[in-house]
Amino acid sequence: MPLKIAILASGNGTNAQAFIDKRRAGLLDVDIRLVAGNRPGAGVFARAQAAGIPCCALDHTAFPDRLSFDRELVRHIRESGAELIVLAGYMRLLSAEFLSAFAGRVINIHPALLPSFPGVHGGADALAYGVKLSGCTVHFVEEKVDSGPVIIQAAVPVNAGEDEDSLMQRIHALEHRIYPQALQWLAEERLTVRGRHVHLAPSPKGKQAPDGPWLVWPPLEEGF
Repeated sequence: MPLKIAILASGNGTNAQAFIDKRRAGLLDVDIRLVAGNRPGAGVFARAQAAGIPCCALDHTAFPDRLSFDRELVRHIRESGAELIVLAGYMRLLSAEFLSAFAGRVINIHPALLPSFPGVHGGADALAYGVKLSGCTVHFVEEKVDSGPVIIQAAVPVNAGEDEDSLMQRIHALEHRIYPQALQWLAEERLTVRGRHVHLAPSPKGKQAPDGPWLVWPPLEEGF
């Protein structure tokens, strides 16, 4: 059975589109039950509607506080039947009550190599610091911001003097590969969390994707 997921997003939805495309190609064994978010005009909803995916656009400014918004969001997600919550550019902190409702079943992608440069400006902060490697991280979500056990990371070189747009284009391109890969591992029930360590069972197919000018670990598999 496909893994039933709900995607939470606040923006254009390029990572959500990557999931949709991989699913259409028969590479990602997920059932996207809901796309939800806090900005009704966000581009992600147009992408979801074009793919025939149910949407839930809740304007957070219409709620008296964060907790009441999260409770309504939890209700919609539970009604969708989703088993895993996938944050894809969702720009709101999740309350402890939300995370308790889906304990161990929320994942996120961050545009930096955690635990370095957490927060909303991870890519820009890494560039300003002058690092020689940056990248992105898929991780389980805990109450602490950008915390939780790491599933997969991708590193790209940073060129001295380059601008943020140039760096982020390379990072986003890898986000669209490692995030679907992490989802597929979860769909195949190949991930086990022991403390802070995420263990990946070997692939029955045994084929890896071709290498490129990046480092991804665990390695991408064929099709990703």
